[in-house]
Amino acid sequence: MSGSVRLARFRWWHIDEVLPIEVDLFGAEQWSASMFWNELANGHWYRVALDADGALLGYAGLAVQPDEAWVQNIAVRRDAQRRGVGRALLEELLGEAARRGVRTVLLEVAADNAPAQRLYATYGFEPIGVRRGYYQPSNTDALVMRRVAPPTAYGTDD
Repeated sequence: MSGSVRLARFRWWHIDEVLPIEVDLFGAEQWSASMFWNELANGHWYRVALDADGALLGYAGLAVQPDEAWVQNIAVRRDAQRRGVGRALLEELLGEAARRGVRTVLLEVAADNAPAQRLYATYGFEPIGVRRGYYQPSNTDALVMRRVAPPTAYGTDD
């Protein structure tokens, strides 16, 4: 990733910048502003990737529970893809899960999104199931993937 990209806390004022990316990448299955407001209000852990001028390149979110975390979303603006932005966001989410002592991270990815599946596989995510017709209105299946990090050397594992 270019040194001119920085990760920062996703704040409410980023929502207006996120919505056009949602429309472009996800079409009819886009998240609404209220869905992002709900994520932030519920204390889920979100980050944005910004360029040197402060323009939003991408975003990602993580819902952390006591024994597992779920990647809520990772999205990168089309003109910023293939530059390491998505990788940096994923690493940030996995780092937060580790800081909170959560070893199991799960996500859902469209069954027809092979590039994202390959990225997740490089970080140890493995397919564990399929949610048929999960994405609506396209009725696209979601592949459920899970990553279990190795136990820490500090004895915090059960």
